[in-house]
Amino acid sequence: MELDGKDRAILRLLQLNARLTHAEIGEKIGLSPSACHRRVKLMEANGVIRGYTIVTGGTGDSDGKVNVLVQVTLERQTEDYLSRFERAVRECPEIRECFLMAGSVDYWLRVEAVNATAYERIHGEILSRLPGVTRINSSFAMRDALRHRRDGG
Repeated sequence: MELDGKDRAILRLLQLNARLTHAEIGEKIGLSPSACHRRVKLMEANGVIRGYTIVTGGTGDSDGKVNVLVQVTLERQTEDYLSRFERAVRECPEIRECFLMAGSVDYWLRVEAVNATAYERIHGEILSRLPGVTRINSSFAMRDALRHRRDGG
């Protein structure tokens, strides 16, 4: 599906707040509520929008949890290596997001841990044992700048 500027604007608004009504979205981007509704339904039908999520907690702002962004490089990029890695990742509840990347790393993961000590355990017992992993580079998120801005912080 080819996305135009209005579609991308709808996606940005929904990523910030998936509870916006079609009327609220339309008002912000200059479309009627029915046109917004049609575009959203089309994006859902074509897999551009695959679901809606409620996010609880944060990156240490309120609940003490930390998000760790992890770059993973695999030994090989064959279909077998990618499939085995992705199957193993699905079994790890601490891994909240996993993106196959183009570029210098194979995957970006978002791992949620209660603190740095818990992440150290996740790194040693889970991430380093995932199939085909040759390099792991971890970065701790200090805060979610988009959520911080939306919440008025």
